Amino acid sequence: MLKIYNDIGEPWQIGFQEESTPISAGIRDIHNNTFYYLIIVITFVTYLIIVMVYNNRSIQLLRIRNHSTIIEFIWTIIPGVILVLIGIPSLKLLYSIDEILIPSITIKATGFQWAWNYQINDIENLEVNFDSYTKTEDDLLLGELRLLDVDNRLFLPYLTPIRLLVTGQDVIHSWFVPSLGIKIDSIPGRLNHASIYILRPGTYYGSCAELCGAGHERMSIVIEAVDLSSYLSWLSSFAE
Repeated sequence: MLKIYNDIGEPWQIGFQEESTPISAGIRDIHNNTFYYLIIVITFVTYLIIVMVYNNRSIQLLRIRNHSTIIEFIWTIIPGVILVLIGIPSLKLLYSIDEILIPSITIKATGFQWAWNYQINDIENLEVNFDSYTKTEDDLLLGELRLLDVDNRLFLPYLTPIRLLVTGQDVIHSWFVPSLGIKIDSIPGRLNHASIYILRPGTYYGSCAELCGAGHERMSIVIEAVDLSSYLSWLSSFAE
């Protein structure tokens, strides 16, 4: 059965988009696990408030007893345990994000007002350099998305270690693709890097996540994850 992935935001969507990298899967897992602890805490605190409001005996006990070592010990230890349970997977995820893979492909993305420039120089005697602008409404084809589709999509192979280098040309931008679990600042004079390992084919949409000027909404990102042979065919089109 063919699974339809949610690789783009939908109207009134609350949850995450479908994860397509190990990092995005880790972000989704830690969010869901933290939400369970949140529900437990809210339920317990709400129960105590209701009991205290509607139980006069409890209010009288509070007036008589203004100090309890046991209660202070409990409300110190339990939050500490919860923070440890949340913190350990958070630290593992942070270290995973910073882990440097040995890349097979290096992509350099440069943000400028208002579009993205991509460079690929992995193949000898072949330099890939192109700009990716958001399509205007007049240029959209049937099925394409307003303020999301671009004139030149970036093709990347899945199941391949990729290194992403990001910088800026004028002001601070941010290269953000939710399904890939990546958000990296594009800062002039600085080269930030991230590792990407896409698990499945698909079309992934993103945008600039920093307010960078009047054309901020026109800095869209579209990633086409394809097999390696299709990726090489796409690269060969630049040699023609």
